[in-house]
Amino acid sequence: MSAESGISTFRDSGGLWEGYDPNVVASIEGWRQFPDHVQDFYNQRRAQLAEVKPNAGHKTIAELETDYDVTVITQNVDNLHERAGSTRVIHLHGELTKACNETKTEVIEIGTRAIQKGEKATDGSRLRPFIVWFGEAVPLIEKAAKIVSTADIVVIVGTSMQVYPAAGLIHYAKSNTSIYLIDPAVVNVASNVTIIKEKATQGLAIFKCQYLP
Repeated sequence: MSAESGISTFRDSGGLWEGYDPNVVASIEGWRQFPDHVQDFYNQRRAQLAEVKPNAGHKTIAELETDYDVTVITQNVDNLHERAGSTRVIHLHGELTKACNETKTEVIEIGTRAIQKGEKATDGSRLRPFIVWFGEAVPLIEKAAKIVSTADIVVIVGTSMQVYPAAGLIHYAKSNTSIYLIDPAVVNVASNVTIIKEKATQGLAIFKCQYLP
């Protein structure tokens, strides 16, 4: 969803995982063993976020709120949906512009600033990125599943459908729900899904013009 804004992705060719070991920067074990390395990685992501803007796809989704009840469920940790104007956004994997203590009981807004080496939360533990890493629970997944289960239309944008539990949300949709998948790559999904094989911006424009009631 954010690739066309200039946000590097993890899984695509040239994505972040080609330069960083996901077992380190995207796992709780990596944080415990190499906190400075992981902290630096997310500091870089925040610095990048400060330089980019929402793309036309983000804006299309936000504009849909004029006529529809829209909830965005995203695996992205950037704030581009909010900056585009979306008012109901569920971040399954955390938020880059927030930090927390080790137990995630204290969450603070930090914007796009760096977390300094050795910086502490108020409880004395290390201040860490407010990110859901591999090896951690996804606390908002049940809320997301409930929303999908009541949706009349589900639009899936720019995902490999390989990261669980998020990839499993599609199975909560009602049997009569209209489901669309927008992605330029080949993604294995059920036959009842309408595929729009385009990048997010173009695909959402097509969806809005051709498929919305």
